[in-house]
Amino acid sequence: MIRRQARLRREYLLQKAEKKRRDKTIGQKEILAAGLVKGKVNKASLSNAFSTKEKLKYVDVDEADDEYKYMSDYMPKVMITTSHNPSAKLKVFVKELRLLFPNSQRINRGKSDLKQLTRVCCSNGVTDIIVVHEHRGIPDNMVISHLPNGPTAFFNISNVVMRHDVPFMGNISEQMPHLIFHNFKTKIGQRVTKILKHLFPTPKSTSKRVITFANNDDFISFRHHTFKYDKELEITEIGPRFQLKLYQIKLGKLDEIEASDTEWVLRPYMNTSAKNKVLSNEVGWEENVN
Repeated sequence: MIRRQARLRREYLLQKAEKKRRDKTIGQKEILAAGLVKGKVNKASLSNAFSTKEKLKYVDVDEADDEYKYMSDYMPKVMITTSHNPSAKLKVFVKELRLLFPNSQRINRGKSDLKQLTRVCCSNGVTDIIVVHEHRGIPDNMVISHLPNGPTAFFNISNVVMRHDVPFMGNISEQMPHLIFHNFKTKIGQRVTKILKHLFPTPKSTSKRVITFANNDDFISFRHHTFKYDKELEITEIGPRFQLKLYQIKLGKLDEIEASDTEWVLRPYMNTSAKNKVLSNEVGWEENVN
């Protein structure tokens, strides 16, 4: 099993490198063709064009996101669990998370380690694992790992409000939700969008359920609503509420974290505050990539 996983990972990396070379060649051909049409082709112009990423008309391999290439072909299957010996409050929070994701299941962690957990999920067709941790009974960390090859995203959780603590709480809906992503403008922001949106299946046009991920200063606010039209639009919050703060993305899956490459990691101690806004400010992405 370990050899097979290593082989699949090598094949994925080879395909990724080959796509990058192929796309770069396509971009160079497009620039050359445009220059021939205008009658302006010389060594200096080609050199300047190749040195500027914005002028290359090809999709960067990081933006292509091959791990999710075939996700639209089948239904996401999400497994949700906790750290060892969860408190009563964490169990309640995980139960509420299970209601958020269609086609999801909650399992008791017990004494299972990450390798056993990942192996069982892979053999049962699970597409994503969510592991929630706590500190003194308060949920404080969430790990989302895509199967079978990653990536794995790490989030801090804060300001958790359970469903029954939400004022004027509505009834839970099991419809496939529409998704709203606000203010995810950078490459890392788009990467986070793909990780989160592929936890949910495609909704029907008649669905009255909406889940919102709103980014403000790199804190992702989660809100869950239903709506209906009765002479006017009525919106009801059904909870829970919480905030997510991304601090790391690994290229491997959950049981290969230590051996996996780091795609991005939070570096909070930087010279300017603008560089910290990595989800909505273009300055932050290039400075934080390894």
